[in-house]
Amino acid sequence: EFCSSPAGIMLLVFLVLGTVAIYFLLSRKKEETLLPLKEGWWGKGQKPSAEDATIRPFKVETTEEELSDLFRRLDQARFTEPLENSCFHYGTNSKYLRKVVSYWKNQFNWKKQVEVLNKYPQFKTKIQGIDVHFVHVKPPRLPEGQSAKPLLMVHGWPGSFYEFYKIIPLLTDPASHGLSDEHIFEVICPSIPGYGFSEAPHKKGFDSVSAASVFYELMLRLGFNEFYTQGGDWGWLICTNLAQIAPSHVKGLHLNLAFVTKMGFIHLLSILLGQYLPGLFGFQDEDVRRMFPFLKKGLYRILLESGYAHIQATKPDTVGCGLNDSPVGLAAYILEKFSTWTDLEFRDLEDGGLERKFSLDDLLTNIMIYWVSGCMVSSMRFYKENLQKGVGTQKHEKLTVQVPTGIASFPNEIMHTPQAWAQKKYINIISFHFMPRGGHFAALEEPELLAEDILQFVGKVEKEQLWRKK
Repeated sequence: EFCSSPAGIMLLVFLVLGTVAIYFLLSRKKEETLLPLKEGWWGKGQKPSAEDATIRPFKVETTEEELSDLFRRLDQARFTEPLENSCFHYGTNSKYLRKVVSYWKNQFNWKKQVEVLNKYPQFKTKIQGIDVHFVHVKPPRLPEGQSAKPLLMVHGWPGSFYEFYKIIPLLTDPASHGLSDEHIFEVICPSIPGYGFSEAPHKKGFDSVSAASVFYELMLRLGFNEFYTQGGDWGWLICTNLAQIAPSHVKGLHLNLAFVTKMGFIHLLSILLGQYLPGLFGFQDEDVRRMFPFLKKGLYRILLESGYAHIQATKPDTVGCGLNDSPVGLAAYILEKFSTWTDLEFRDLEDGGLERKFSLDDLLTNIMIYWVSGCMVSSMRFYKENLQKGVGTQKHEKLTVQVPTGIASFPNEIMHTPQAWAQKKYINIISFHFMPRGGHFAALEEPELLAEDILQFVGKVEKEQLWRKK
């Protein structure tokens, strides 16, 4: 009787409307956590009716002509005398640069390094109109009953796929390197389009979401329906975007850099008061040590070390012309980043501290990948494509990441992001570790530390089957 009364009918109407409203809000929220796949055409001219999806073997090659051209340019280099006692504060010190160039000409063996590059299987395949280069390493052995876990590892600028050459064996064959073999990986390291041996986009607009969409297609093409991702520098953003595009395919996201590009009132308040009331904002003692005083370790550091990014986000082709034409100029530009981003205190040294953490062979191999492929300009354009619309304005910056996330926070990273900030974006952080040492190029500088952190993170995800709970 109540149901047939006016009050009952009104209550029923409200219940129906309420249910519809709740369903709408919930479904909308679910939709809003997904980032749309960006299907573009980045090849020359018009998109054809069909694209060749063949995966072709690739090897790095060199010629005598290439080497003689390089040596001619190195011989004709013009150096500017550095200011007295300037060390690396004005950029790469030319006294040390002369030493690097001398080693490059007289001792560095590019043919030998080509063999090193070719020790891992490499391939190319056409995706969205451009040839995508990638390294694909399978485990040399697997314990009975165990399968390899696919892991996509993405580099950044001014790095390359070569950054991962020291960590690959630790992940594909951990037992041989004193690590637990509970989890063994099949590693895929692509070159971002416009970097290294991946073809550069021929059209404007190729950003991190485009790269994530291309790499998602690459993983599916390789037959991986579920996989892990790992990245630092631009790899951080590409892997983040991939987790936003395909959360049901990305089992876990591991990062060694996690910038927050959307700052709210609480962030600003924590900058002002976090040094004095760390617990109020969820800061740990190590956060306070790395972040404060914020004027010096935050704002001033950004202003002092981000000039390159402003150039590359505005007029990359102009400065790129000189770098693409001069191997010495290219080396100076890249080496400065490997010095400062590894340890800011290296600016106080005349040699930039470069050989404290890296060998000249490794540094020059990375530089040669940029030189022989002629990719410097296209790699720099990635900054303009990602930043020209402003920081915090893109859809992916407004969306959270639902995928289980692990963060390895290295002490000498240019900017520190506390877990309290990161978890506003990455809402499912299951592993956050302050690493004991290391900087921006973690995979090349501290491969063991990074490998151990990846292994323990994947162990947590697998043990609790966290990807099923997304």
